[in-house]
Amino acid sequence: MSSSSLTFLGGAGTVTGSRFLLDLPGDTRILLECGLFQGSRELRRRNWAAFPIPPSTISAVVLSHAHLDHCGYLPVLVRQGFGGAVHTTPRTAELTAIALRENARLMVDEADHANAVGWSVHDPALPLYDDEDVTRALARLVPVEHDTPVRLHGARLSLHRAGHILGSSWTQLVLDAGKTIVHSGDLGRSVHPLLQPPVPLPGADVLLVESTYGDRRHDDNATLDDLAKAVTRTADRGGRVLIPALAADQIEVIVYRLRELRQAGRIPEIPVYADSPMGLAARNVHLDAIAAREAELRPGLTRDTIDPSWVRELTVAEEYHPCVIVSASGGRVLHHLLPDPRMTVLIAGFAALGTRARDLADGATSLKIHGRYVPVRAEIVSLPGLSAHADAADTIAWLSTAARPPAVTYVVHGEPDAARALRDRIHDQLGWHAVVPRPDERVLL
Repeated sequence: MSSSSLTFLGGAGTVTGSRFLLDLPGDTRILLECGLFQGSRELRRRNWAAFPIPPSTISAVVLSHAHLDHCGYLPVLVRQGFGGAVHTTPRTAELTAIALRENARLMVDEADHANAVGWSVHDPALPLYDDEDVTRALARLVPVEHDTPVRLHGARLSLHRAGHILGSSWTQLVLDAGKTIVHSGDLGRSVHPLLQPPVPLPGADVLLVESTYGDRRHDDNATLDDLAKAVTRTADRGGRVLIPALAADQIEVIVYRLRELRQAGRIPEIPVYADSPMGLAARNVHLDAIAAREAELRPGLTRDTIDPSWVRELTVAEEYHPCVIVSASGGRVLHHLLPDPRMTVLIAGFAALGTRARDLADGATSLKIHGRYVPVRAEIVSLPGLSAHADAADTIAWLSTAARPPAVTYVVHGEPDAARALRDRIHDQLGWHAVVPRPDERVLL
């Protein structure tokens, strides 16, 4: 191929399934992100379709961090023929292993349950991938330290601290042809409780920037107030607070915030239980990083910051009233707890369109779970501010650190309204040329 191009195979028109394909001279193809589509049935069906190009023609993959919408498709890509290296930071490699294995386990359990009960339209119901697929995918991971350039198929790759979750990065590719391409991955907040803020942007010719919260502002004081009130209300009526923790870092941030509120006497000292094998395993990775005093962590963190003695692993949920449960168990837990009016389901962080969390946040009075509609009698509290994502102001602040403006900025990984809002703000405040690409659109670099 004589000219270089960029194709938006995912993360365009949606806040999930990030996959950005770089075609470079010399038949080089680099895939930035390998994310799983989540949310609506139409999006999830894309995970089952053949990849738009033969995966065997992809030279390398670069992962920014270990959330499934950025790494969760990797086992399928490898099964379909990808045999190259997957470049990411060491901590992202560890957390990716945890996230993929847990996701495979949940998908296998879901398929087994569907076959046993008969609620799936597929016969038999199958998981998208299993643990053997994950093992083959993890063998492709090649760790790259932050701020350490490596050669990558006609380019120099550098991964720089993004401050979103442990190990997260924004990607810089300096092509041999001279252009610099930057992909933000998911940016963290300037006030993340555990992590340092993103490293400033030196400049780029082509920039991809996420827009998850492109039309929103975080209010930490209001978020903590709402969290404290929700826990207190639920405890007063003898109920349980369920906080779904579906990512490999959420349990640490949630425990940190609960610890703040307990120390300030703003919530009762009720039991807090973790029901998330993924979260517990990720906690150990964070504890290793704290012990090593790694540079991406905020100074002063200790083991007690994310692993206080009052957080215990859940055994039998029915025994504990009131309490807080941080869980990744999904549908089976919700099936039993949503009809309970004493219960509170707390939606922490961003909830994508088409997900159960979004339906609950939008006021659904029933949810279809495993083929049956379950009434929603529990209190639902949405706290998008409990997010590790940069809000619109954080994103503009990071872009403003650029040493020079890019020729074009592609606003990706956001729902349409959020992406358009951030595009307009980039144009109005920075004076940059910004575009919201269409799904599967190909542009020349």
